[in-house]
Amino acid sequence: MGKVAIGCLVLVILAAGLLVVWGVGIYNGLIQSEERVTEAWAQVETTYQRRADLIPNLVSTVQGAADFEQETLNQVIEARSRVGQVQVDNPGELINDPAAFARFEAAQGALSSALQRLLVVVERYPELRAVAAFQDLMVQLEGTENRISVARMRFNETARDFNVRLRRFPNRLLVDALGWAFETKTYFAAQPGAEEAPEVSFD
Repeated sequence: MGKVAIGCLVLVILAAGLLVVWGVGIYNGLIQSEERVTEAWAQVETTYQRRADLIPNLVSTVQGAADFEQETLNQVIEARSRVGQVQVDNPGELINDPAAFARFEAAQGALSSALQRLLVVVERYPELRAVAAFQDLMVQLEGTENRISVARMRFNETARDFNVRLRRFPNRLLVDALGWAFETKTYFAAQPGAEEAPEVSFD
């Protein structure tokens, strides 16, 4: 084999090596970005679970008020139940399934609306608002709503960063050519007033 052939072979090997390193870099970058999305999603789930855990105590405390509107309580209880019914085989896959994600977001939105209606009704019961346990629950609920808003925002940011990285050329070309199992992540949709936690008044 002549020197020219050897030189060509070396160049081919070097080029192939560079392509492999380049491909590995893209793959690892996508993995790292996807892990950030998964971590942000775990925070979303944790904050929503915190809110769901507060509701039984809230309902129990409110039920102690004389003649409290049962229909409003039932709406909160039913909305919380519907949140629990939104299930997928692997909760982490929810962010890869736009239909399941939409069902999850709709159920959480319905629970937020039911809780806001409850807070409006509570304003008519000064004796209930004077109960220390109720005040504590309201403070916890307000803090949780703030955490939910922040967690959703952070999730959207990390999902956007991942989606941009995935769709960027030549990443998308390489992902499609090699059949890598990366999927575009779904965002939380902005809802009117979603950036504001429910107002809680103890006056």
